[in-house]
Amino acid sequence: MNQATVKLLEDYYNAFNRGDMDAFLNMLTDDVIHDVNQSGREIGKEAFKKFMDRMNAHYKENIVDISITTNDAGDRAAVEFTVLGEYMSTDEGLPEAAGQTYRLPAGAFFVVRDGKVARITNYYNLEDWIAQVAG
Repeated sequence: MNQATVKLLEDYYNAFNRGDMDAFLNMLTDDVIHDVNQSGREIGKEAFKKFMDRMNAHYKENIVDISITTNDAGDRAAVEFTVLGEYMSTDEGLPEAAGQTYRLPAGAFFVVRDGKVARITNYYNLEDWIAQVAG
């Protein structure tokens, strides 16, 4: 495994968990590609910031049980983790929010370039999440 990439991704998730969006976004390339779970592709740090602003308005999440694997070159990584969350306000097209909590297994794939995240692809089971918050 590539320790520099492991450290980058540990820092990435630590910044997320602290809610430090400046540090979090500074770990991305300006042309970062974000493949949204069961959705489309967004390109650029500004698009990712808007995505995170929306997510932070509706969800309070903490990432735990993080397991990071990289290739030897450090330009690709896979991360398995658990999302502990609270659904705080209704997100368009999804069930009504009432402070429901959820525990969701998830994963992410990364491309790293020049010590920054150049692509992130997140995966989780949306039907599982809906079942948890819909009660």
